[in-house]
Amino acid sequence: MRGLLDDGFREPLIEQPSELDDLMNLHNTDTNHYIDEDDEGSIVSDIITDDIGTAYDDFQTVDWLRDQAKDRQRHKDTMMEGMMYKWFDAASGWMVVFIIGVLTGLVAGIVEIGAKWLIDVREGYCGEGWFLDKEACCWSNSTIIAQDYCSNWLRWSDLLVGTDNKMVKYAINYFCYICIGTSFAMLTVIFVMVIAPYASGSGIPEVKTILSGFIIRGYLGLSTLMTKSVGLVLCVASGLSLGKEGPMVHVACCIGNVFVRLFPKFTKNEARKREVLSAAAAAGVSVAFGAPLGGVLFSLEEVSYYFPHKTLWRSFFCAMVASVVLQSLNPYSTGQSALFYIEYDYAWHFFELIPFVILGCVGGILGAFFIKCNIFWCIKRKTSKLGHHPFIEVAVVALVTALISFVNPFTRKSTAGLIKELFSVCEWEDNSDLCDYSYSEKYNNGTAQSSNIAWGAPNARLKTAIWELVMAAVVKSVITVFTFGLKVPAGLFIPSLAVGGCIGRVMGELVQYITYLNRESSFLQGICPDMSVCTLTGLYAMVGAAAVLSGVTRMTVSLVVIMFELTGGITYIVPIMVAVMTAKWVGDFITPNGIYDAHIEINGYPYLDGKERFMHTSMCEDVCKTKKVKELKTIDANSVTVQDLEILLETTMYHGFPIVSDDQLNIVIGYVSRNDLIRALKCARDKHIDLVNASRVYFTDGLMRSNAGGGPISVSLGKVVNHDPICIEPKTPLAHTIDMFTKLGVSQVLITNRGKLKGIITRKDVLRHIDYLKTTDNGHNLF
Repeated sequence: MRGLLDDGFREPLIEQPSELDDLMNLHNTDTNHYIDEDDEGSIVSDIITDDIGTAYDDFQTVDWLRDQAKDRQRHKDTMMEGMMYKWFDAASGWMVVFIIGVLTGLVAGIVEIGAKWLIDVREGYCGEGWFLDKEACCWSNSTIIAQDYCSNWLRWSDLLVGTDNKMVKYAINYFCYICIGTSFAMLTVIFVMVIAPYASGSGIPEVKTILSGFIIRGYLGLSTLMTKSVGLVLCVASGLSLGKEGPMVHVACCIGNVFVRLFPKFTKNEARKREVLSAAAAAGVSVAFGAPLGGVLFSLEEVSYYFPHKTLWRSFFCAMVASVVLQSLNPYSTGQSALFYIEYDYAWHFFELIPFVILGCVGGILGAFFIKCNIFWCIKRKTSKLGHHPFIEVAVVALVTALISFVNPFTRKSTAGLIKELFSVCEWEDNSDLCDYSYSEKYNNGTAQSSNIAWGAPNARLKTAIWELVMAAVVKSVITVFTFGLKVPAGLFIPSLAVGGCIGRVMGELVQYITYLNRESSFLQGICPDMSVCTLTGLYAMVGAAAVLSGVTRMTVSLVVIMFELTGGITYIVPIMVAVMTAKWVGDFITPNGIYDAHIEINGYPYLDGKERFMHTSMCEDVCKTKKVKELKTIDANSVTVQDLEILLETTMYHGFPIVSDDQLNIVIGYVSRNDLIRALKCARDKHIDLVNASRVYFTDGLMRSNAGGGPISVSLGKVVNHDPICIEPKTPLAHTIDMFTKLGVSQVLITNRGKLKGIITRKDVLRHIDYLKTTDNGHNLF
């Protein structure tokens, strides 16, 4: 947020298109009024305001209160129309979220199917058809010849006929894995750099900022949608330590922004448009994890700034439609909408709360450590030579990732496949590396086998697999630090779940081994009398995954519901809740913000978090005193001409102007935005040829007037004026003003003393002042 203290935004860490860099600085320099009084009472001021009309410039903030008032006026106007028009207007909100839900489900299904196929291409191809992935290839009449392989599926080394040397085949597969994965990553960064720079990153920090009322033109455009959708397929297939689930929120919001243009009542009202985008964000999470309820809660808890009941219902409907469409496509080939559906349902035991809490602590510490490292590297990237060459940076990270990942069987496979394996439990007939147990004769022939769940001491293969899981967690944690923030579409949900799943599975194996060694103790005999199922290693993987993801993102309620819908394990909600809350508490103790809020802060976006409590005794006048002194520009309601207004617009870059009774009294009677004023003057010039430079302008009603003395006509622009701007006294606590910005959604508040204008404070001024307090105050000015 320190960038807000400068004259303009600091350059965002997510690269902006070059043609918008100047605009970003332009619209954030000198854009707000404020005042201070010297000893003689003369007024000196600086201007930084935001447009509150329906037409907004790029990088401005939306005035929710003003847009809601205009929507109410529009609704009154529709009452004069026919009954069919009123019905269409009332149903348009449901129609647009239905379209968004259908399209989001279709795009998510196509992305999943494409990514699944390209992931397998890194290892080989199907002999019966190049267009088939490994799973579809092995559905046909083929013989299973090894774990995860069948006779129809051919590795790239099989193209080399005439040699059975395992080292040569391993080297060929290794080389193809590296080359194909790195090529996918480089192709993605080319698409992003050439077509849509806004398609990089996860998009959630920017979506949060947009939903809070910030205008970023093009970030949710059609080119961004197409580039991000294709880029997600290539990025996931490249083997980079990232996921497509987080960016699906950005993709869904792009779909919402593109197709909301079919309905003018949303296109012409930025506040109403954001209500639709909140529903689109819910649909994005719904299709990412097969979790419609979790998507609605995610939109409410994590990204949405304004969430009325109607938006809640529409978000629920949109998420439901998207989930139904995705399930009808069956991209996971399981018939389930859950991404990692589990098939076991055994009770957990009270003593296991201790390891669950430990996993929560580990997740909070690891999440906070990841945030610190990632933010440090993202800031460092801006000044490093490698950061100025994103193509080379992506190629290097992809190459290193492929080199390291192929060696370890748990990092070689897709991250989604790894998580699915970690969440499952071992059964008696399983023969994988994670299920190599040795059993005592007593329990091998007893009731333990009746449960069909394997339970015993680790054998040689399992011990090796445990160390490989530890190394996989370390490698993915380190690689993800450098991957998240690259100029490619990159999500953080799946890598976090994978790291937490590895840690949780190792913890589960450790607990299971301890219970196996103490199986004759009276304590365990009282809890697990038949010793059939005493611990579930897959449950620990789920708990660990949720803990790490909570430590990174600080999600709570929505995360628990997502994990439930993700796996179908309703029995294990309490363990996940315990780990998630512990991870959040531990993470908040180390770092106050989650990864998305941290990226919002370092990019300098004007996001004022309503969940944070302002603890200083600052007054509104204190915000004014920390700024430079410039002239306060106002409009005299009684003596201004068309020429005066046009000169004012040409000589200033302010986003709005207070309207006062006269220059001496300075009594506030309204506020007009720059864009509304420009449009009103242009409209008056076009419609009335008699309008001249000397024509008087009034701000009362919307009537044209002719002067009694036969002079030029005068015009009233009362319809574009906000006649009831929010006004506060200079001694108003800043905490109250922050509540006005977060709860009312206003862009600015006027500072008045007994009706006399003293200045203006905007959301950006508050953010500047908060950052100023962080750098100068040592806590002595707290409540």
